[in-house]
Amino acid sequence: MKLLVVGAAGQVGWELQRSLQPLGTVIAARRQDIDLSQPETIGARIDALAPDVIVNAGAYTAVDKAESDEATAYRVNAEAPGELAQAARRRGALLVHYSTDYVFDGSQPTPYRETDPTCPLNAYGRTKLAGEQAIAQANGDWLVFRTTWVYASRGGNFARTILRLAAERDALSIVDDQFGAPTSARFLADATARIVAQAQAERSQQRFASGLFNLSAGGRTSWHGFARALIDGARARGQVLKVGEVSGIPAAQYPTPARRPANSLLSHEALAARFGIVPPPWEAGADLVLGELFPG
Repeated sequence: MKLLVVGAAGQVGWELQRSLQPLGTVIAARRQDIDLSQPETIGARIDALAPDVIVNAGAYTAVDKAESDEATAYRVNAEAPGELAQAARRRGALLVHYSTDYVFDGSQPTPYRETDPTCPLNAYGRTKLAGEQAIAQANGDWLVFRTTWVYASRGGNFARTILRLAAERDALSIVDDQFGAPTSARFLADATARIVAQAQAERSQQRFASGLFNLSAGGRTSWHGFARALIDGARARGQVLKVGEVSGIPAAQYPTPARRPANSLLSHEALAARFGIVPPPWEAGADLVLGELFPG
């Protein structure tokens, strides 16, 4: 089996190269190989590579920048996934794609199910939702996973930023009224590999059904709670950090160009029913990432 990872240089793409190895030959496509900002070039590249499975880990993820550059975000997050889905359908390949909790407005008090009404608050969420729709409309074999608060031991993400700032500053103020489940790229990749193996078996038996599923860590915390856990965990591993006070503030005191949902929690009932996966608590992923960052 030939598995193509699009966006292989990103934090999820890097982990996918490891997790998918046992399933077959992994082709790692970086931006110079497949440029999602040029959707018109994608079909020919997919035809040339001839994969059996396409896992799209590439995206326009600069949430605030997307507010002033929605056209580019739309090409990458909506048009490009649509082209990948069309190319996959032509080749009879499976497409796996990642979306976001930002398709919701966060006003619901309970975790979001896949069937709950969408209502994006920002350009990023709008473009990711359009990508979901483009994939479904292609009528091929596909799986879309909505995830949330993704981080890793490499790349640009909240966890690495907080740990850097904790080493540089005496005090930090972190938003404490937005809630979610920080999800490690490693968990995403490992779960994806398990699901792809099952999906390919189902496809070979002609019993596969495309679908949209929530795939994120378990549990619940705020950005402030996540930051405290990271800082405490780094100190427990012998890291000397400058920061003293880590205070919580409402999102209203930390204005950003893009509005963000207050509730980013996702229900995992459909994931467990279809694939038998019950996500671990977010603390487990954070501990693994801290172990990668500060080994020994």
